[in-house]
Amino acid sequence: MSELLPLFPLPNVVLFPNVFLPLHIFEPRYREMVADAIKSDRMIGMVLLRPGWERDYEGRPPVYPVGCSGVMTHVERLGDGRYNIVLRGVERFRIVREDQTKSYRRAIVDPLREPALAAPDRDVLRTCRAKLESLLTPADRGGADSKMPAAMTDEDLVHALAQYLDLEPLEKQALLELGTLRSRAQSLVELLEMKMMALKTSGGSTLAH
Repeated sequence: MSELLPLFPLPNVVLFPNVFLPLHIFEPRYREMVADAIKSDRMIGMVLLRPGWERDYEGRPPVYPVGCSGVMTHVERLGDGRYNIVLRGVERFRIVREDQTKSYRRAIVDPLREPALAAPDRDVLRTCRAKLESLLTPADRGGADSKMPAAMTDEDLVHALAQYLDLEPLEKQALLELGTLRSRAQSLVELLEMKMMALKTSGGSTLAH
């Protein structure tokens, strides 16, 4: 990762490690960001805008300090200068200091390394995975074909669900900021259990996009 990481702040997107995120880039400052990233290490840091961002969107409204870097795995430059890109999440980070010298935002960041998983953590993750499968498998589709891919690691499963399920951006941000995969998995289970109870009460049926 370069010393200064380009930042792409959005009000409703949170990126997680090893999850793919398609993006359409149309603002001039972020076109410049993508062009510069292509010439560098193809890395961009996704960060979530804090509430109230609308008052200063064209400037540099406050963002949450924890984000996730992503590497551009696909870049398509359109005829009018816009881009379609796909990011693959790489690593969580914490913003240390922002740089103001470009039209887009950049920052010095500290990577947030995932601690190694001990045997008790892996046991908890297996339990959480089973609970997530139970919560997200419709009762009328109880066959094995409705379960989540067995080949997907526990880490990738937790992060993919955290990103792709229909959760509020602030809920996703809270999950991203948790310091361990174990705590992220446990919190995701608790969050989904609460949402499932609310759906049953309201007569809703799904959390999936």
